[in-house]
Amino acid sequence: MADRTAWRATLTPPEAGTQTGDDGWLRPSGRLWRMRLTEVVALTVVAAIVMAATGAGSGLTTAGVLGGVAGVLVLGALLALLVRRRFAAWSYLERDEDLVVSRGVMFRRQSVVPYGRMQVVDVTAGPVERIFRLSTVKLHTAAAASDARIPGLERQEAARLRDRLAALGEAKAAGL
Repeated sequence: MADRTAWRATLTPPEAGTQTGDDGWLRPSGRLWRMRLTEVVALTVVAAIVMAATGAGSGLTTAGVLGGVAGVLVLGALLALLVRRRFAAWSYLERDEDLVVSRGVMFRRQSVVPYGRMQVVDVTAGPVERIFRLSTVKLHTAAAASDARIPGLERQEAARLRDRLAALGEAKAAGL
């Protein structure tokens, strides 16, 4: 029974807002949150401008236009809260035999990827990620459903994780 409790404790992600939990769980960089917030703010500003322009062009009163813009701003704030929760839900844990990736706000999902089953470890960075100096590590296995990704890692951490996972995958796969 104690072994089962200890095993569950290793799969419990750290509290939101911590970079590293006491039990080894790691989180994406805070730059990921800033990147996502920037995207939400840009989308909200564009939507508010479009709402104001179309409202004014269709003959709405000033109060109607302001109400529409206020509604867009409230939706933008709610979207920012949702994005913050999604950011806080990502975490990963490097263990002796496998990598555990945890995510999800409404539905929690934990992927456990054994090092010996990893076939490819990709590090990608889109244009927005490059502006914020971030990368995403993607793990590919033979089973498509078991692929996992860890977004929002700083470039050095992504390179370190890629090299470590590739070395562990090679070492563990050699024993098969």
